Formats: sequence, C-alpha cells, structure tokens
Amino acid sequence: MKSHYWETRESMTPAKALAFLQEGNDRFLNNLRINRNLLQLVNETAEKQFPFATILSCSDSRISPELIFDQGLGDIFSIRLAGNIASTNAIGSMEYAGAALGSKLVVVLGHTNCGAVKGACDDISFGHMNELFENIRLSMLRETETPSDERSSKNRRFLNNISELNVLRNMEVILESSSIIRELIENEEINLVGAMYSVETGKVSFLDIDAREMMESMFSFHVQVRH
Repeated sequence: MKSHYWETRESMTPAKALAFLQEGNDRFLNNLRINRNLLQLVNETAEKQFPFATILSCSDSRISPELIFDQGLGDIFSIRLAGNIASTNAIGSMEYAGAALGSKLVVVLGHTNCGAVKGACDDISFGHMNELFENIRLSMLRETETPSDERSSKNRRFLNNISELNVLRNMEVILESSSIIRELIENEEINLVGAMYSVETGKVSFLDIDAREMMESMFSFHVQVRH
C-alpha cells in the first residue's frame, strides 16, 4: 500500500500546489505547524522524491521555504541564491524538478528588506556579489515613480518596489531562457508564479500575474520587433 505522501502527489496539479503553499503559510502565520514524523518521511523519500513545488528564493537566513510554507522533507525543491536570481544553474535545476521529478509549480520568491537589493540600490561594490548586483540593477531601471534623490535603500518603499520588480524580471528570464519550462506551462503541467515574503510579518503575498499571459506578451513583442 502506498503512503499518504505518494497518494497526495498522484493527484497533484499546479492549482493544488499553489493552494498547499498558501495554506502552509497561513499555518505558519498562526503558529499551527503540522506535526510530521520526519523519520518516516526520511524512509519514504529515500529512494525517490516528488517535490510538489520548486521555489527560487533568496539565501537570506530569515527565509526558509520549508518553514514559512510549513512543508516537510520531500515537499519542496529549494533553490537559494542571494537576490533570488534566475541564474543558468538555477533555471537548469527548475527544469530538472519539473521535467524529471514532476514538480507542479515554480515560485520566484522575493522578500522585503533584502540585503542584496539594498546593495544594488546603494551602488555597492563587493567582490563576486557585483555580478548579482548588476542583475538587480536591471530591475531598478523599471522603477520610475521614485525621484532620483530618494532612490536608495533608506527609502523602504523604493527598496521593496525593486524587490518585487526583481521577482517579475526573473520570471521573464526563466521564460526567455527555458523552452522546457515554457512547454510545461503550455501543456498545463506546471505553473510559474511570483511572490513576496514579508520579513516583518511572515506573510507571503502571491503576485497577481499569469505566466501564460506573460509568455504571450513577451513573445508577441519579440515577433513584432523582428518584423
């Protein structure tokens, strides 16, 4: 007899995966963590994994996807990089999770008061972080509502605007770079969503944007440019 772990995943859909994360964050906010038998999960996942969601999040020590979504071993394929940047290796990991492991949802998760975004906003130079900062500065170009004399990390609204724009830009990078992800979305096997985590409250807010619409807009624009 198969365990509850595998039965749940046999009927998993992108919509259910998103609902699982939303429900998990609600439990986290209310301090109602599910009491899991972690050793049992170790045994059940020893030979095979089926993470229902793939999450690209920041390396920030305050953001642990398994904790903030109240999930257990084998539930989340976690990709972490400062600034939640969709690097080539991060995208390859997403492709593997979706195409080989059956993950149903990809989440690009930014957060408030992000140190990497602060560094980019304040034009800091710091070793190998500079390439990462340059990626985030591309998102800064999209923020046009803040006056030039207020465009620093001291302006919390500006900082968090950039963090959200950075989520959207990295969603676009994923779609532009990965034909595998695009095909999985077109076939409705997975979905791609963006979200912001508040380090002040613990709440995750999912962005109101549809990956299929984003994809159609991006590639119709590219066709117009070529002609």
